[in-house]
Amino acid sequence: MQKSKLDFSGYNIFAGIDVHKKSWSVHVVSDVIEHGAFTQAPDPQKLSGYLKKHFPGATYHSVYEAGFCGFWIHDALIQEGINNIVVNAADIPTTNKEKTQKRDKVDCKKLARSLRNNQLRPIYIPSRELLEERMLVRGRYKLIRNRTRCKNRIKASFNYYGINIPEELDTGRWSGKLKEWMKTTPMQYCCGRAALDLYLQELEGLEHVIKENTRQITLLSKTKKYEQNTELLCTIPGIGFIVAMTILTELGDINRFRSLDQLNSYIGMVPNVSASGDTERVGHLTHRGNDILKCQLIESAWVAIRRDPALMLQYQELTKRMKPNKAIIRIVRKLVNRIRYVLKNQQPYEIGVVA
Repeated sequence: MQKSKLDFSGYNIFAGIDVHKKSWSVHVVSDVIEHGAFTQAPDPQKLSGYLKKHFPGATYHSVYEAGFCGFWIHDALIQEGINNIVVNAADIPTTNKEKTQKRDKVDCKKLARSLRNNQLRPIYIPSRELLEERMLVRGRYKLIRNRTRCKNRIKASFNYYGINIPEELDTGRWSGKLKEWMKTTPMQYCCGRAALDLYLQELEGLEHVIKENTRQITLLSKTKKYEQNTELLCTIPGIGFIVAMTILTELGDINRFRSLDQLNSYIGMVPNVSASGDTERVGHLTHRGNDILKCQLIESAWVAIRRDPALMLQYQELTKRMKPNKAIIRIVRKLVNRIRYVLKNQQPYEIGVVA
């Protein structure tokens, strides 16, 4: 008796993947029925083999939430011939029951169902090159935060034992004289002195690593890929080469943002809005967005209002009707507009231009 060979040509198979470090929960559905859920090892090739074995000839689609695993799974699934997308977890349609009964099987089923119903919007997937360049630039901010924690730990140690830093040295800057005073200030017992020495050694190590990291970013900014755009961004008041490199590595291709509103939304420069009927309440900035860019641009805006007469005037007008911390957010949006204009038109910024 001759066996007929399965052929799913012309059919779509959808797989929702709940990704974990040691295992994946997968739910598979077709256009009309649900195949079911299973757990597998975290291996794209195993998922591809399963789909091709049970649904030969079909068109395969898959989805998983952006998270700790990055985008290597996406790249591997694409290579296996699976049309994969990555989504923001907050954008997945969810029922109240799914919120209260959150389990891996429920999550992957929800992903598969939403993918089949075309209810998901994929996020932008940067290239591997851009991701590694972004890692270099982001690393600097992490190192600086570690250095700040280390400095706070050292000062807290002196405060704990009632040792006051001399006023002429306690200026907010960690000068060579301050560090020398910290190294030579005696403690009552050798253990305390040893602990402080270790903290100071940690600080010196972090400063050395930050200096090397900055050198590597400088070299990257001078490559053909970044040199021109870095120089253009640095013509905008408040933006130095570190902030410029942060903007370029975080945004990628500026042309992928169809409008200024979309760019502001990606950064996180849009407020929460609650509107009903004739009533509309505008709240604080949304929690969604790129925190690194958001923080850097707010700091840049404070510098820009001192260096750019046009922004200074606009800030002064805004503070007549709102608090300074709200006015500076409006300035950030204007700064984002300048960044977008400079990158899209490849023209330097002219100080004093109202926009």
